[in-house]
Amino acid sequence: MKEVITETVANAPAAAAGPNRAAQRRWLDFLRRKSVRKFFVVALLLAAAAVLIVRFKFAPVPVATHPVSRQTIVAEVMGTGTLEARTKATISPKIQGRLATVVVDQNDTVTEGQLLARLDDGEWKQQVEIANAALAAAQSTVARVRTDGARAEAVERQARLDHDRAVDLRKSNVAAQSELDKAVENINVAQADHRRSLAAVVEADKQVITAEKTLAFHQERLADTRLVSPFDGLVVRRLRDAGDVAVPGSAVLEVISTNELWISAWVDETAMPQLAAGQPARVIFRSEPDKTYAGEVARLGRQADPETREFVVDVRVKQLPVNWATGQRAEVFIQTGREENALVVPAQAVQWHQGEAGVFVAENGKAHWRVLTLGLRGRDVVEVTRGLKAGETVVTPRDLARTLTDRQKVALP
Repeated sequence: MKEVITETVANAPAAAAGPNRAAQRRWLDFLRRKSVRKFFVVALLLAAAAVLIVRFKFAPVPVATHPVSRQTIVAEVMGTGTLEARTKATISPKIQGRLATVVVDQNDTVTEGQLLARLDDGEWKQQVEIANAALAAAQSTVARVRTDGARAEAVERQARLDHDRAVDLRKSNVAAQSELDKAVENINVAQADHRRSLAAVVEADKQVITAEKTLAFHQERLADTRLVSPFDGLVVRRLRDAGDVAVPGSAVLEVISTNELWISAWVDETAMPQLAAGQPARVIFRSEPDKTYAGEVARLGRQADPETREFVVDVRVKQLPVNWATGQRAEVFIQTGREENALVVPAQAVQWHQGEAGVFVAENGKAHWRVLTLGLRGRDVVEVTRGLKAGETVVTPRDLARTLTDRQKVALP
């Protein structure tokens, strides 16, 4: 700026000499002041800014067009969850012991009652043999005391006959009183022996019952050394090997039933009124984001998380991927509504102003704000029940950072 001014003054006509020279010098001094130079710089910047503002405000905004059309719209509720088996079991021993063998591995298919693993059963086999011997001894005792009881009953019966005979002889004065007294003593002894034999039989019977229960207990403990599958299914995890010590509650294997697998998805509680069992759904596994699997709602949870305000919806998967794993993540999209031949606009075109939904419609090269009444909401489109007609054109700024205003000029593609 200073060089331009100096050059202008230097090129002034020579006729300006004399009185005009002093005026030119004063003007040059005025221009050399800093405040004046700042004034001119600010003025130029403001002028440039004004030009840009006018150009930005009044120049047409490049927009993308979206024709309003009719099509099928599907409203969906989304949830995120994991693949789970409805029926699953952790195989754990009832008793402590060393694992003698584990006969299955991960991914093995098993049937109900199939042997999965076995604890060392040597000690329990010995206990069963001892209990069998004790039962046999108790049964022999019962046989012996029953024989003794039969003998005591026969002795009592004979003593009663002798007593009755002695009474008759005493009445006819054939037998002495001492013989009658002896007969009474014999019958009393025989009755006592009989009662004692009956008690021995009862005691022996109870010993047999005790021996039987002891044998059953040890047989059950021996059976507990065999870990079997509770249902037809698939081994998904093996946690112990032969030689490990297993205790009650410690997992050896994990088995699931493959009859029914579903996605346990967390869904926002605000969607609860729209959901019901049996609704169709589509499942997208994160391992295959480009593929959709059919499903349906199996059941709704009845407890919401107090922090996230979400509840569980179990969505049954009708067909699984070739490679799948319980616990893998997936998104579910539950169909809550469907409308054929609905008037729709792109969801990205809908804006909200002062609590009202609307779009900008292109008319005569300008964007006009149009208030809408919305219906179903699909993945990418929204149903319009009032405010638009088929064939109209909705516009959105090409530059996502820009916004449109009512009656603003637009540049259509």
